[in-house]
Amino acid sequence: MQTNYLLPHKYKKAGWFLFSIGVITGLLFMIFELEPDFFKIKVIQAFNSDTDFQGNKESFFSIIKNNVFDEIISIFIIIGGLLVGFTKEKIEDEFIYKLRKDSLVWAIILNYCILLFTIIFIYQGNFLNIMIYNMFTPLLFFIIRFNFLKLKSRSDEE
Repeated sequence: MQTNYLLPHKYKKAGWFLFSIGVITGLLFMIFELEPDFFKIKVIQAFNSDTDFQGNKESFFSIIKNNVFDEIISIFIIIGGLLVGFTKEKIEDEFIYKLRKDSLVWAIILNYCILLFTIIFIYQGNFLNIMIYNMFTPLLFFIIRFNFLKLKSRSDEE
């Protein structure tokens, strides 16, 4: 099966490492609200709509001081998740291709069902938190479903 969009299998271990570190650190960040001070650095901000002390409102490309801990966690989860989800398996055949495709469709449908539920029943700041987590859930659902189906197919063969 020719799949041009998949990375070589050698990237899967690095993906699992980054993804695991990102998810574990992200959970700790959420539960304990960690923000280590050494991650507070000057960064370029593309757009700012906050009002400053002089009454200036919108600005483009300014330098601000920000704790980048949550951004680093997000980068680890996204890059790790993409590497885990979109690297070839050792044996990449049509069955694996079908599992991958079915898992991706299932993950997107589940993600949007949950999003519809939250749009209807969750409001204000809690909704914003759910939207932040929603950046990661399609990848997470896909990885869980794909690996579950792979394990299930292996156990069915035995």
